[in-house]
Amino acid sequence: MDRHAALIYVAVLMSAADHDMDDKEIEAIGDVVAHWPVFSGFDHNNISGTAADCVQLLAREDGLDVALQEIRKGLPESLYETAYLLACDIAAADGEATQEELRLLEMLGDTLELGWLERAALERASRARHRTG
Repeated sequence: MDRHAALIYVAVLMSAADHDMDDKEIEAIGDVVAHWPVFSGFDHNNISGTAADCVQLLAREDGLDVALQEIRKGLPESLYETAYLLACDIAAADGEATQEELRLLEMLGDTLELGWLERAALERASRARHRTG
């Protein structure tokens, strides 16, 4: 798994966490892939195939654990914060973070060994970016 696939897995995991991949979250994933510098050079035609691979993996009994470990292996340490911020942004895309999404954020932060201060800063940045008033 390369860094692009790992980041798409993060987005799909977060979107699927509450068992409801809504249009706002799917649109947010497309926006991130289209505009974040980390995706420069990525073939956008690969989004749906990579997302489908992630969903297929999640269907396994141990799918979530395997996906989190694959994400960690696919990302250089320099992109751990980017992955966590991406997860926060997808959780915030529909205006409300569910308990399932918050639990997944915790699991992702643990997998990527991010400290509580890093997590809090990234969560706050995401909240600020999605604030409507």
